[in-house]
Amino acid sequence: MNFLIIAVDTPKTKNGVRQLPMTENAYQAFVRINRRRKKKTITVDGYTGFLFLNRNGLPKTSGNYESMVRGLIKKYNKTHSKSEQLPAVTPHSFRHTYCTNMANKGMNPNTLQYVMGHANITMTLGYYAHGSFESSRAEIQRLVA
Repeated sequence: MNFLIIAVDTPKTKNGVRQLPMTENAYQAFVRINRRRKKKTITVDGYTGFLFLNRNGLPKTSGNYESMVRGLIKKYNKTHSKSEQLPAVTPHSFRHTYCTNMANKGMNPNTLQYVMGHANITMTLGYYAHGSFESSRAEIQRLVA
């Protein structure tokens, strides 16, 4: 007999509970996803409104996204030359890339800490605020302009 246990894990720290702003384009994409959904929503541990559901109508899990990204990379790499191959990445690496890009564009470190849901600024700065000669030169030019 198979049992399926569905539960929602809470964030590791209270900083993981936050509201994140989004662009109007992102918002409209989510509206379209909800409008096109064929299956009704599900309630898990009192939570509803899951954005992506699997074919059984259950919320997708991290494993679903990791498998999807692996499949997309495999498909892309089959049709592109060795020099154009994509590396093996995970959905979590998208989070790192986004935050590194925001840090490089000058997002305030405390704002970046909030967006990431980090309890400690040291973690945010250690992972995402990488300095180099080029980044420091660009920052100096931006500040004196």
